[in-house]
Amino acid sequence: MSHHAIDPTPEASGAAAEAAPQPAVRSPRKAALASFLGSTLEYYDFFIYGTAAALVFNKLFFPDADPAVALLGSMATFGVGYLARPLGGIVMSHVGDRVGRKKALMITLVIMGVASLGIGLLPTYEQLGWWATALLIIGRLAQGFSAGAEAAGASTLTVEHSPEGKRGFFTSFVMTGYASGMVLSTLVFIPIAALPEGQLMSWGWRIPFLLSVVVLAVAYWVRTHLDETPVFEEEVKVEGVGVRQSAPGVVVLRTQWRDVLRIVFITVYSVMQTIFTVYALAYATGPQVGIDRTTMLLVNALTIGLSIFTIPLAGHLSDRFGRKPVLLIGMLGCSVTIFGYFWAISEQNIPLIFVFGFLNMSVFYSAWNGVWTVFFPEMFAAPVRYSGMAIGNQFGLVLTGFAPAVATLLAGPGAFGWLPVAIFAVSCALISAFFVMTARETAFTPMEDLGSKGWKRKN
Repeated sequence: MSHHAIDPTPEASGAAAEAAPQPAVRSPRKAALASFLGSTLEYYDFFIYGTAAALVFNKLFFPDADPAVALLGSMATFGVGYLARPLGGIVMSHVGDRVGRKKALMITLVIMGVASLGIGLLPTYEQLGWWATALLIIGRLAQGFSAGAEAAGASTLTVEHSPEGKRGFFTSFVMTGYASGMVLSTLVFIPIAALPEGQLMSWGWRIPFLLSVVVLAVAYWVRTHLDETPVFEEEVKVEGVGVRQSAPGVVVLRTQWRDVLRIVFITVYSVMQTIFTVYALAYATGPQVGIDRTTMLLVNALTIGLSIFTIPLAGHLSDRFGRKPVLLIGMLGCSVTIFGYFWAISEQNIPLIFVFGFLNMSVFYSAWNGVWTVFFPEMFAAPVRYSGMAIGNQFGLVLTGFAPAVATLLAGPGAFGWLPVAIFAVSCALISAFFVMTARETAFTPMEDLGSKGWKRKN
């Protein structure tokens, strides 16, 4: 290529010859492993907050409020992290599309680690009053900013390293990392939640957050060994396409705004996950039902843990049969089994809680987690791929973050008080399914043909 020709040294000539055939520089296994490990550690930080919000933050940061108001306030602090996610997605996708996928992922990692460590060191309401609550919200906003760029960056990097016909399988490891991070955060909280109330509230809840120091160190080492994608190198650095001289986010909104908007509405399906992991945990362990905390944490850990195996299977099936059929089957299954899950909780039937939890999260929701990370970036051309996915996905996730708070408001009294919550989750799934059906199938489209065909000519 011409950019190598200016350096006549043998080393440069050898590098040019080696880089010429694109398949030789793709590293799908290494990219999938790096994304898996990075996502595991990133989502560990993000979800320890969700567990703490369900179990302890209502008492530590809203102690003067009515118990119902305190729980609502705690759930709302979980949701504010999702308010910051669009900003994180916009800012870091700009970095990712203009400077590099790898650099953006390194920055998001450091922000997440520092924010989680800071939350673990916070004074409580009893020590600092409402200032403590304000600092908690700032820490959560920083977590959300980081998480807003994580999935889009890891997905874009892995898609661009993957061979044709296997993009779904390799990219599914991004959300396999999410599942393992979720399990890790839950397993850390199981012995913590079993502590006597006094120890849990004084120092026990801090331990998972302080462990982020270890998380940060390991994840930083992993990501320093990430390779930049050959697609990014070719399309952005070498070709010098127009998006290098403008804001990728502006370009993608001008050229593919329909796809960005489509992703916003498809993403509202994620409400199903936060209803399952955060609201249902609070509902089951609250005074209305009274199931043991450790039992429900084990339900979360096992059902999501098993999805470590089913998520790659869903990605593989989407390579064979298409992204849309796998997504739609999963949405239908989740819509049915969420009713069974809440009914089993209301009946305090532990075996059925595990059965419906397995069907809902391990089987059917895995169809979503195994496919969306490849389906969304495949809608866009390389120079705007990170931005297009991040903007649409993160604005769609705003409702997801506040779903536990919405569910808390919707829930009624009595044995079937959960019914409005389940209907809310299914309504979001139906909206998402409609917009999936309007999207074009991307599973069988070559990498170079992905995205709007005319967008380069417009820049």
